[in-house]
Formats: sequence, structure tokens, C-alpha cells
Amino acid sequence: MQRDTMNYDLLIVGAGPAGLAAAIRAKQQAAAAGREVGVCVLEKGAEVGAQILSGAVIDPRALDELIPDWREQGAPMTTAVTRDEFVVLDEDRGYTLPGWGLPPMLRNHGTYIASLGELCQWLAAQAEALGVEIYPGFAAAEVLYDEQGRVAGVITGDMGRDAHGKETAQFALGMEIRAPYTLFAEGARGSLTRQLEETLQLRADSGPQKFGIGIKEIWRVPADRHVPGMVRHTLGWPLDNRTGGGSFIYHYGEQLVAIGFVVHLDYANPHLSPFDEFQRFKTHPGIRPLLEGGERMCYGARAISEGGIQAWPKLVFPGGALIGCGAGMINLPRIKGTHNAMKSGMLAAEAAVAAIAAGRAQDELTDYPATLTASWAGKELDSVRNIKPMLSRLGTVGGMMAAGAEMWLSALGVRLPWTLRHRKPDHACLRPAEEMPRIAYPKPDNVVSFDRMSSVALSNLAHDDNQPCHLTLKDPTVPVATNLPRWDAPEQRYCPAGVYEIVREAKGPRLQINAQNCVHCKTCDIKDPTQNIVWITPEGGSGPVYTAM
Repeated sequence: MQRDTMNYDLLIVGAGPAGLAAAIRAKQQAAAAGREVGVCVLEKGAEVGAQILSGAVIDPRALDELIPDWREQGAPMTTAVTRDEFVVLDEDRGYTLPGWGLPPMLRNHGTYIASLGELCQWLAAQAEALGVEIYPGFAAAEVLYDEQGRVAGVITGDMGRDAHGKETAQFALGMEIRAPYTLFAEGARGSLTRQLEETLQLRADSGPQKFGIGIKEIWRVPADRHVPGMVRHTLGWPLDNRTGGGSFIYHYGEQLVAIGFVVHLDYANPHLSPFDEFQRFKTHPGIRPLLEGGERMCYGARAISEGGIQAWPKLVFPGGALIGCGAGMINLPRIKGTHNAMKSGMLAAEAAVAAIAAGRAQDELTDYPATLTASWAGKELDSVRNIKPMLSRLGTVGGMMAAGAEMWLSALGVRLPWTLRHRKPDHACLRPAEEMPRIAYPKPDNVVSFDRMSSVALSNLAHDDNQPCHLTLKDPTVPVATNLPRWDAPEQRYCPAGVYEIVREAKGPRLQINAQNCVHCKTCDIKDPTQNIVWITPEGGSGPVYTAM
């Protein structure tokens, strides 16, 4: 059967902030030169924004450059940050750090609390008004190469196969979408980005990427507890000193609070459950009163690229480039990356449009990594490059003190002459279960803490039970033969959606994969200690349909 083919000048995989900023900038650059450039954006979610999840406090710097009159045009960023708190928790109380002691970078003056999903929907409308073609519900499943091994586009996933991979009456073969340049904006641990890193050896000269898992809920709280513009971050309890992470609590909109918890995925204890740590966090005496009497409205989770500039893979290759958080644009101490991701997309688009105008095709866009490194985004990420390694090596307390000192030096214009490297990937950090203490998590009270299944129900999941499983195993014997005896099957706990379950039967235990529960966070692909789990795209449109996350 012959695949249908569509051709464009520029193809972008992923309608997140980086991909949409790239699409808009490409059209702007072409229009300024009096040229036409065909731009296509593929989005695996059912609609733009459906699978976008972020805190989010947004630095508008990139948006100011991309669409200077975004305020007049009604961008959904209306809650300016008015108050900052940074709190260290122990089990019973919290200790607020004085604002004057925080490095300037950690202050949120001039930023906005918003839904990144809503911002992406708005950006998509701006892109379409410029002539960008956006196709939600189309998952890019495979990288397309030409005879010389250059990236030539992507192949979208087949539709209408049953759970065994056989064609049903609704079968439709995926399309080839070709372009001289393809920008991959899949977000953290993108499935095609992973393929590209392996096939083209993009990590030959860089260290491993580092990740966290961010779990988020949106609550509507009583009016007397809502402080519009309030931003609060916490460190400490319930995590121990050797387990990195912390919380965010953002007040915005009509009595809305975005509350979430991040756990760095280089933790060692296989008994740890990021989901249960988040639920336990909400029971703290300093947190519970905010939520009691409120309504939990949404739930979701997503991996976060935390490795910084020294964990960037090679960003360009013949025919394409990596942009956004697929490459790693998070400023970890600021807990912000949207502005850097957008800037990376804008610079890659400028390089691609210049190459197209010059008549070049499928070469390496070498101008892009050079301009990114020299840009304000590159300089910002360079200034915090040692923070994540410090936290990994020194623990939360020691790492926070060392990080604070380096950020203050940076604020004074001092750049330390060394760059700390990441020692090992997150999946290699787990210790054997018998060497680590078990953790007794309290039962949910269904007031401020909840179980996985009631939480997943708020993610508006849409998976056809009869489609092929998108959570694949390289070796189906490994979960029971290796992961269970050595690490007590940690996939049961690091997954925030109850996808992985060890079922005990008379003939022995087996791993059951409840793929219909998957919220596409990618944590399993990252943290599986044997790297046996490989996340691939399900049918286009499958997965969570978040509301304003």
C-alpha cells in the first residue's frame, strides 16, 4: 500500500511553546523577505494544548520578542506575580527565607502565572493567522531519512490497528510528511528525539540528560484563601536530604491554585513513589488549610529536562534540529523554561528560513546552536549550569547553599571557570531494594490527598483499549526476572498513573501494563533501571486531554 505524501518547506513536530514559536518566527521571517514558506506543525494531542503541562510561571521575554503587542492581542497571561515566598519545610512547620537573601534570579518580578496549555492554544491561533498549517491528532511515529541518511521528514502513525497490530475496518496508513528541514519540539524525552540521539549519536560528546517528574493539580479554593499573584516554592519535607525536589503553589485566575510537586529522577530508593510524596506533601500543616474546602479540578504529570546546558545533545544534524525541552531548556533553580524553549525555536526557525532562502536543503543548521549559545537564553542557562550537579552530589541542604553562592556570584558578574558534569543517567541511580528503607505512605484522606485512580480520572484520558500498546518492552521477561527481585518492581511506584502492576498468580507473578491509564509523562522510559521500557506514540489524539494545565 502506497503512503500519501505531503511536502512543506519546514516541518515542526510538536505544538508546544517551542514548536509554535518556531512556526510563527518562520512565517515572520519569510514575510519580511517577501517570500512564501510552507510551514506544518504536527501535534499528537487531540487538540493544541491537550497534552501541555507546566507549573507555570512564565517569563515573557521571548513572547515580547515574538509578538510585542501580545497584551493588546489578548494573550491569556493576566495574573502578574505580586508576591514571592520560598519556604523550607520540616514535618511540622515551615521556615520562610527572607526575600533579600535570595539571588535576584529567583525573584519573580515581571513574570506571569498562567496555563501553558491556554497560551499554546493562543499561539496556535496566531500561527494559523499567518498561514501555518497545524494538524492535531497526528502523531509523528517514525523519522524519515533519505538515501544519504539525512532527515527528510517524518511518518505519522497508522490508525485503526487492533491490540495485536492487525488492520481493522478503520485502518488508515500513516502519511509521509517531507520537508528540507524538520524541527523536533517533542518536549522532555520525546520518542523521536530518543531515536535521533541513538541513530545519529547526538550524545557522543555530551553527558546524560537528567530529568525530574512534575505532578500537578489545579484546585479552586475558597475566596478568603486566594491571593492572586502569590508564588510559593518549598524544599524539604516530605523528601529526605538525598532526594531532590520541591513544590510549587501558584494563585491565579478566579480562585484557582496550581499546586504541584517535582521529584528529581536521580533518587536512589526504589520504594519511593513521587505520586505518594505529592499526596503526603499536601497534608502538611502549612499546606492543608489552603486546600480544605476547595475543589480539585485537574490532575496530570510530565517529565522535565533538568540537565542544563552541559546535557544538551548535538542540536543539529543534516535536515533538522532539536528545539525546546526535547533539547533541555529548563533553568532548574528558576523552575522556568518556556521562555528559553521559545527562544530556541525562534532561532532555529531563523536559521532554517535563511537556509531555504539560500537554496540549501538538508544541511546542518550550524548557525542555530551558535546563536542559541550566544543569546540571552544560552547565557542564562550557562549561569546555572552547575546547580543540578551540585544538588545531585551535595544533597538538598549542601546543594542549595552552594547553588545560592554561585547564583550570587553570577549576579555580580562572576563566572566560575569550571563546569560540573553529570556522573550517570537517572536510571542508573537506583539502589537494590534490600539496601534501602521501605516507605510507609499514609492512606489518602480524600480531602486533600487521593489515590492514583481518582486522580487519573481528572486527566480526561482517551485511549482506545483495542489499539496496540504504546508501552513496549525490549524483553518481556525482564520485569519479573530482574526488576522484581532486584528493585521490587519500581515501575509500580515511579509511574504516577497506575500503569504498571505486578499481578500475583498461581503460576507466578507477571507484569500487567494498564496502558489506558497512561498520562504520557515518559517517566517509565527514563527511570526503568534496565531501560527495557520504550515509550512509543499511540494513535494520534490518544492520551490526556488536559483542561488549562
